[in-house]
Amino acid sequence: MKRRPRALTLRNTLMMIDLVQLRTFVAVAEEQHLTRAAERIHISLSSASAHIRGVEDALGTQLFVRTKRSLVLTRAGELLFKRAKALLNEAALLQSFSVELRGQVEGTLVVGSSSEPSAGRMGKIAVELRSRHPLVSLDLRARLSSGIHQGLKNGELDIGMLLDRPTHADFHYYELTTVRFRIAGPIAWKEKIEGSSWTELADLPWITPAASSVVYASLRSQLFEDKGIELNSVIQFDNATLGREMLYAGAGMMLVREEYAIQGAKEGLLAISDVAAAERSLFMIHLASRKNDPLIRGFVDAAYNTWPEMKLHVPQGNR
Repeated sequence: MKRRPRALTLRNTLMMIDLVQLRTFVAVAEEQHLTRAAERIHISLSSASAHIRGVEDALGTQLFVRTKRSLVLTRAGELLFKRAKALLNEAALLQSFSVELRGQVEGTLVVGSSSEPSAGRMGKIAVELRSRHPLVSLDLRARLSSGIHQGLKNGELDIGMLLDRPTHADFHYYELTTVRFRIAGPIAWKEKIEGSSWTELADLPWITPAASSVVYASLRSQLFEDKGIELNSVIQFDNATLGREMLYAGAGMMLVREEYAIQGAKEGLLAISDVAAAERSLFMIHLASRKNDPLIRGFVDAAYNTWPEMKLHVPQGNR
């Protein structure tokens, strides 16, 4: 029997892999863990496993090697990973083009936020967007900052809200406001906190962010580690709400948003150190390649109406 041309075989193989399966593959590759990937893209563990099997069966090759704690890409998996991210981005652009062809703004915008929803006025933006474009729906998801960058590149997210710096050339950044952070601790430690030096503060028990929390980790470095001071971390968190619960319970010191520190002090729960404060800008971001996407433009316009002082930052390389 005469063999079909290799190009045709590959084309048929690619047609057997849908975008959902491909998105799952990318999430697993980035998380190196099936359960975390499934949680990230909001599907069941069994579905995630089935998607990976489907991709491997379609390609006829193994994509991951399981170790004791993680899943590691094979060489074939590494090659597919690079191509898959580009394909998912191209799919998002194609979807944007189809919206323009229909002549009306409709569809679903997936918005990931690593920040407090109230800080970004997400509720007000949503109301404004609905009033302008009633055919657009929102899918809101909580993500860490690093996960937002990944999600935007992979097409899992359309818009991100996060504390960041405008350094990635792949994105457009819209600065919304400045968020201040203060060092706070239990009211029972008031005398120690208010009269302590940097080193004495660091020696107290601390509630600190996990390594995956890029913003909190950078703030901690700015305030302590850059001075050669190591914090006495006794509790770690990957969600600011969980960290604040520990703080209010008196479990340790924490770097916390100024509004929460002040409120806690008013309620007689917290003492605030005056040695320093730190700041980060809150940004709304999207892929630069999607700046003309009608859905993205609709959301940005709604945000401008909610944040009249909003400023666009375009990192060098996308000007």
